[in-house]
Amino acid sequence: MGRDHSSVLGQDQEAAIGVVGGGTMGASIASQSLLSGLRTTVIEARPDAASRAREHIIATLGRARSRGFTDISAEVVDQNLAVVVDYERLEGASVVIESVPEIVELKRDVLQRIRLVVGDEVPIGSNTSAIAIGSLQQGVAGAENIGGLHFFNPVPASSLIEIVVGPSTNEATVAVFRALAERLDKEAIIVKDAPGFATSRLGVALGLEAIRMFEDGVASAADIDQAMVLGYKHPVGPLRLTDLVGLDVRLAIARYLEQTLGDRFAPPELLISMVEAGHLGKKSGQGFFGW
Repeated sequence: MGRDHSSVLGQDQEAAIGVVGGGTMGASIASQSLLSGLRTTVIEARPDAASRAREHIIATLGRARSRGFTDISAEVVDQNLAVVVDYERLEGASVVIESVPEIVELKRDVLQRIRLVVGDEVPIGSNTSAIAIGSLQQGVAGAENIGGLHFFNPVPASSLIEIVVGPSTNEATVAVFRALAERLDKEAIIVKDAPGFATSRLGVALGLEAIRMFEDGVASAADIDQAMVLGYKHPVGPLRLTDLVGLDVRLAIARYLEQTLGDRFAPPELLISMVEAGHLGKKSGQGFFGW
């Protein structure tokens, strides 16, 4: 009988999480994991990227501590956090979260590398925004223990995790993901595997239409956002959210959804030209707004 990973997630001393990919989302997931008392190992591709990810995580937790959101000490963070390039350090993890760019082949390769270390029974969650989980399960050992774990940026400030059930995902894995969501103080929704799931499909549709409106001169970026914030009680407008997510990320998701769901997700020319110009949003300093 395999290890009960959902049970382990409730035990402070034993629970360990692996995160592969220490970019914006991976670092944010790792920060929340540490805030929840989990030993956390982040895998990056290169030593310089690992150093940047570690600095990002430590800075995030430092800001949270200075603002009174947590009392986690720097010593505890140092004790519970490892940011490395060696996949072997994932051994012993109760759950591993893949958070690399939205490229099917890359994600599938990462899943296979994780499997070689942790075995077939350890649940792996893919933090994909739109890629069908079934396409990631193909050819990967232990496919029944792979599903979607879609987090939202910034993870510590978000209350939602979207659990996506792939065609091979079993109930035990869903139970582990539910337990992880609870441990991370998040609310989980369960979604059937489909391109874009629930959140990205709706969010990208709104974001693309907002870009088209701005492109057509219907209103300024600020006023389009205010329409949704004040009129529909959205916490942030669709154009500012696009800046936060990254215009390149939104473009990649739109192109994937266009291929799988049709022309209604075709990216506007303005989005394409902004990405080509390097105006990627907050991470580049310029998007629909200046940062």
